[in-house]
Parts: sequence; C-alpha cells; structure tokens
Amino acid sequence: MRAVRLQAQGRIEAVDVPVPSLGPGEVLVRVLAAGICGTDRHLYKGEFPCAPPVTLGHEFSGEVIGTGEGVTLPHGTRITCDPNIACGACDQCLRGRTNLCIRNVAIGIHRDGGFAEMAVIPAHRAVPVPDLDPLHAAFAEPLACTLHGVDLGAPVPGERVIVLGGGVIGLLAVQLARNAGAEVTLVTRHPAKRQLALTVGATRTAATEAEARALLPQGADLVLECAGVAETVEMAPRLTRSGGRVVILGVMPQGQKVGIEPFDLLFREIQLLHSFINPFTQTRAAAMLMAGQVQVAPLISRIIPLAEAAEVIANPAAPGEVKVLVVPG
Repeated sequence: MRAVRLQAQGRIEAVDVPVPSLGPGEVLVRVLAAGICGTDRHLYKGEFPCAPPVTLGHEFSGEVIGTGEGVTLPHGTRITCDPNIACGACDQCLRGRTNLCIRNVAIGIHRDGGFAEMAVIPAHRAVPVPDLDPLHAAFAEPLACTLHGVDLGAPVPGERVIVLGGGVIGLLAVQLARNAGAEVTLVTRHPAKRQLALTVGATRTAATEAEARALLPQGADLVLECAGVAETVEMAPRLTRSGGRVVILGVMPQGQKVGIEPFDLLFREIQLLHSFINPFTQTRAAAMLMAGQVQVAPLISRIIPLAEAAEVIANPAAPGEVKVLVVPG
C-alpha cells in the first residue's frame, strides 16, 4: 500500500509499505480522509518531537476492515481516530491528566498514522461515527483539542472573547465560544478568513491589534490564542481586560521564546493558561459533529490525493487556506 512517511527531519515522501499487521486489541482501518495539520509541518521541520521514520497523519477517519484478538467492533464501522495513547499508569495518568502522560504514544507522530491507504490503531482509540461524512469526521481531533482549550477558558454567556488566528483551530474556537453565548471577535490579517469567521458565528472581526483595541477598548474577558506565532502570543495579554484569561492553543516551534511582561500579568491579574491536545474530549467532539453543532464543511479549503500530501506538508500553507484534507482512495 502507499503511505506518506517522514523518513527524517526535512525528508518526507510517498512510498510503498506493507499492509500493517494486526495485534491483539487492534483494528485495521481503511483510511477515508485525513487532515493536514500545522503540527505535521512542525514535525517535518524538526520543531516538534517525533519518532521517524513514521507515517504521519493524526487527524483521520476511516472504516474498520479487520480486527485483532479480543476486539468486538464490527467490520464496516465508521470511526474517527483519537490518536493519543496514554499509558494509564504514570503519575499524570493517575491524576486524570492523560494529556500529560509521560509515556504518551501519538498515532501519526510516534507510531504510524493516517496518511496511508490503511492504518492499524488500538480499538479503544477508534470512536464510532455512524452516518457522519468521513470528511467531517476527520475534524474530530482538531475539534477535540479546541474543546479542551475552550473548557480551560470557560466562556460564559455575555462575555467578550477574542480569538487570535483564522486557521482551523481559530475558526472552531469561534464557534465553540459563540455556542457558549459569548460575543466573539476574530483577529487575523487574512480577509477571506475574516469573512469566513462571520459566516460561522463571529460577532465581528479585526485585521490588527489596533483594530481589535478599537472594538474592545477595555479588552476581552477571554483571549484564545490559536495562531501559534510569537506576535499573537505576545499580543494576547495586551488584548485581555484586567482580571481576564488567556489560553494558548497555538503550537509554536520547540525552543522558540516570546516576550511577556510578568508585572503586567501580576498587576492586572491576568490568568495565562496553556492547552495541550485532547484529554477526554474526542468523544464529545465526535458527538458534536454528528449533531451538527459546529460547521466544518466551510473550513475545507481543498481535497487532495495521497500522492500530493508530501509536497503540501513540506511547504507553507497557501494564503487563506484553512484545512487541506487527504483522501487516499
């Protein structure tokens, strides 16, 4: 079968590999759709820890076509993959902080993932999504990560929320905050993304920090940083009102540093929080997608075959692009 593998830092290619073999408790999945994530580009550049050679792809949906010993999931079940496999035994897992598991193994990062015709995953990481469009089911993982960040920020009706960044996480955050009853301002330079944000629930948009300040002179109750760049991470506290909260969801390259003024955070009692992956939120995300509580169809910028995935990952996202989906078939 064909798979897109990160062979080493800066080297990614589509290659022929054997069909993966099943172990006890595992399922063989025919991949139906897989999303290209900003993390995949970080992996390619060596900016996020992983274990090459490895087949990338941690946002994917598919159909169960084989089962290992002890698995009762029926053949033909449509699923979305929850890619993070916590050990369940370390101190963090025993505290309920499975996203901080010291032995976490992530599908598509530490073991082979969904940029392939088929993938093997533990059956307990397969979340059934009957009757959900596979293209939409591939959004379950980014939605689950966004849910965790919004849970931490805890917007309530009537609050003012600023979302920094108009990528897939930012546009999902807009919808989740609006669903919570907040007034939402999206800040991004891209005019197409600002327009898209208005169609999926943003109250207003801004292109710059100055424009956002003009719209909310006192600042936001909650700022969700979803871009993962130094400019927006540094901007986030400045756009937060005294006593407000900041949640960083964006992923910056490992080792990169930003400038934050601790006195400002202290004097205005700004809560600065960080959100990492998707603890116990993947099933909620799948349920929201099946119930139509978030819109993901407008976030699909283009659909490409597996043969084009390596080139797309190795290059920056096109201007205005939100989500590229890979359909192996």
